[in-house]
Amino acid sequence: MGRGDKKTAKGKRFKGSFGKSRPANKKADATAAKKKAAKKGK
Repeated sequence: MGRGDKKTAKGKRFKGSFGKSRPANKKADATAAKKKAAKKGK
């Protein structure tokens, strides 16, 4: 569960990769979540 563990965010930062635990674009994910919430309210 450290830098060598590719499944954790720390391991992904160390390796320089992206995935579930470290999404590549956090802004897009937040925007998508806001749009979904707005649609649900209507």
